[in-house]
Amino acid sequence: QVQVVESGGGLVQAGGSLRLSCAVSGSIFRIHGIGWYRQAPGKQREFVAAVTIIGSTNYAESVKGRFTISRVNAENTVYLQMNSLKAEDTAVYYCNADLLSPDADLYDYWGPGTQVTVSS
Repeated sequence: QVQVVESGGGLVQAGGSLRLSCAVSGSIFRIHGIGWYRQAPGKQREFVAAVTIIGSTNYAESVKGRFTISRVNAENTVYLQMNSLKAEDTAVYYCNADLLSPDADLYDYWGPGTQVTVSS
């Protein structure tokens, strides 16, 4: 059993900052990577940022220079620091964990999401 839990969402004014946390726990053999996705009302879920086991990061163009993803390996926790927030960043933010099994199979786990609302 694997649990993925996000926290840190809330209401913030445009230009403000929030930090989201994603904690992965349970029967983990090895984490391949952890990423953040978001889904705004009426829109499809989209990629935001990700970090791999070796620390490589990737960002959506829309958040580059404003969001920073970081990872604390010992805690199986990933953070998403969001600065200079815009109204268009309003969405439910989901954490996704790619986990490796002992047989080198990849499994996908999602958290329930955390709401981020940016008021203009």
